[in-house]
Amino acid sequence: MAGAKTTGGQKAAGANATKGTWIVWVVIGVVVLCCVGIGVVNGRDGGDDVPPPTSQERGDTVPILQRSSASQGVCYGWVLQDYYGYTDLSVGSNLGDGVAVEENAACPRWVQVVARVAYTSESSESNDFARVTVETSDDVSATARLRMQNGLERLGLTEDAFVDEPGWAVTRAAVSLPLLAAEAGVVEPAPTPAAATAEPAPLPDAGSDLWRDRWGYLLAAVGLLLFTALLFAAGFWQRSRQRRKGAEGTARATGVPARGRTPEGR
Repeated sequence: MAGAKTTGGQKAAGANATKGTWIVWVVIGVVVLCCVGIGVVNGRDGGDDVPPPTSQERGDTVPILQRSSASQGVCYGWVLQDYYGYTDLSVGSNLGDGVAVEENAACPRWVQVVARVAYTSESSESNDFARVTVETSDDVSATARLRMQNGLERLGLTEDAFVDEPGWAVTRAAVSLPLLAAEAGVVEPAPTPAAATAEPAPLPDAGSDLWRDRWGYLLAAVGLLLFTALLFAAGFWQRSRQRRKGAEGTARATGVPARGRTPEGR
């Protein structure tokens, strides 16, 4: 009887131990899942706050891309994404706002800038960051893509610029693609205007630079000379008159006829 009781007690103890082990594993699993969930939430906190381009920025960008595409025969576009979820925040091209160039039947050749921006939470030790690439159709070489991507940094469109103003930066990068594509040899440079064949008509004689540039000074100098001559003439006439009056007065006082007068001429 004692042996039977001992065996039953051991079985009960083993069952309790197994049950306790399962409870521990369940608790550990719940804790792990909570930690993973919190990490995902914290990792994506603020990701949806990445500001897309404004309506004015998109409206200004599309016409520029349309003109470039018409002259170069290549579609140009942009894509702005949330880094964590690869969610498209803004897509556009020369075909219009919201229209992508990739896998578009209307764009056999295409070039687009793709910016993936991540805003981390304030509690995270990681900094906000961006990843910017230039993607193209298969006919464009990897070397040309790399040259265009490096060209964005040369124009000041660095990853920091995409973090600070992602909407402005992605549309600014899109309108820079035609220039960068020409520099990389993807498209031909824009043709220069043909020189005029007819000789231009000769310009009329400009005249003397002295009269054209200093005519005011010359007129003032002539006027000043005339005014000076007039003053001299008036002064000379006034002085002669005074001298004549003085001579006549002296003659009356002394009884001596003035010069040019004789007693017979009285």
